[in-house]
Amino acid sequence: MQNEVRKLREALGLSQGELAARLSVSRQTVNAIETGRYLPSLPLAFAIGRFFRKPIEEVFRDDSHA
Repeated sequence: MQNEVRKLREALGLSQGELAARLSVSRQTVNAIETGRYLPSLPLAFAIGRFFRKPIEEVFRDDSHA
């Protein structure tokens, strides 16, 4: 699973900590999502999509079907 979280976060000038606070998760969670070590729950994936005003399909990509 690939994602655009880091690119979207950096485009807004936010630190991992700032994004984490807005999503009510830890900075470590944001880091793990960005690096692909952690797949967010469906509710968290939707929250990330809403935060960036993007459909989750534009934030997260399933590379297993490439």
